[in-house]
Amino acid sequence: MIFEIEHPKSEIKYKHIFFDLDHTIWDFDKNAEEALHELYGAYRLKELGLHSPDLFIETYTRNNHQLWAEYHLGKITKAELRGARFKKTFLDMGLRPEVIPAGFEDDYVQLCPTKTNLFPHAHETLQYLQSKYTLHLISNGFGESQEIKIARTNIGSYFRHIIISEVVGVNKPDKAIFEHALNLAGTVKSESLMIGDSLEADVRGALDFGMDAIYFNPAGLDKPADVPVQITHLKELTFML
Repeated sequence: MIFEIEHPKSEIKYKHIFFDLDHTIWDFDKNAEEALHELYGAYRLKELGLHSPDLFIETYTRNNHQLWAEYHLGKITKAELRGARFKKTFLDMGLRPEVIPAGFEDDYVQLCPTKTNLFPHAHETLQYLQSKYTLHLISNGFGESQEIKIARTNIGSYFRHIIISEVVGVNKPDKAIFEHALNLAGTVKSESLMIGDSLEADVRGALDFGMDAIYFNPAGLDKPADVPVQITHLKELTFML
């Protein structure tokens, strides 16, 4: 593992660490894959002409990531995101609109949050960090789903505050949600650190606000020049902080 933090461990003055949830602690893609494999069978999608569950999941993942990027930036609403991701996926896969399965989105929203895959060493890392810092969550995910994910994976006890953008009324990367989070925590920018997978919502959102950030990059993508620090495994945080 390669560590790219600029400051020696002993010089870091953080008191509060803010985590993203989806794609950072909760392994969204792995959990979605499990849920979609189940729904592929339950809805008999092969009989509708979708012969490859893997291609179906790959197409959904691409569409979902793009729609979430638009949601982060306020370009679409929650209803538009949920209304579009599977409709677009089924159309991309060649289904006619009239045969798109009704209820698929609703069943997915009920099933996916119950999955419990976290990124490797999540509990170990959070337990270590909790012994040294006050931890919080800031998530752009939807409230009802995030509550289920947190409860099912037993991670709620690590965090003093769980801040959901849907409840606050503003999404990362808007500076207002970071300001709200710091006010709630009773801290200041210089004592705070954001960790997340989204370059726009988590990393650049925090950096533009004036708060340090670490980019969680498990896929090992090229690090943009404007991103000062990245990790590829959560356990790296136990060496850095």
